[in-house]
Amino acid sequence: MAKGKYTDWIEPDGLEQLRAWARDGLTDEQIAHNMGICRDTLYEWKKRFPDMADALKKGKDAVDLEVENALLKRAMGYDYTETRTETTEDGMTRTVVTQKAMPPDTTAQIFWLKNRRPAVWRDKQQVEHSTDKPFEVNIRVIE
Repeated sequence: MAKGKYTDWIEPDGLEQLRAWARDGLTDEQIAHNMGICRDTLYEWKKRFPDMADALKKGKDAVDLEVENALLKRAMGYDYTETRTETTEDGMTRTVVTQKAMPPDTTAQIFWLKNRRPAVWRDKQQVEHSTDKPFEVNIRVIE
């Protein structure tokens, strides 16, 4: 695929490559570099070619959902099975299966809540105060 030619990138193979780079977590700047163009050119092409913009968005959406699911799983805690192979003193091997639990992670919970319910969980609450009584502010400049 020739670098820097938009025609190659709007073909099915080019769009699939863009989706893959986005899914792998590359930034727009890194994707543009891989394409042999500057970031501003990529932005212009995304405006001109909706298929290109969609491919990048779909690739990013897929990995974003995976990360979101992993964060939720970590925030809630989960059970898992650990399997390991041990060698006994007589040279035999055996498989040991252990059920384990990963406890909920409060940091992940806080992060989730601050982002999903910011009105309730953000650190800085916005408070408005109003009154129907007039007030006066005096400012004195000292030189």
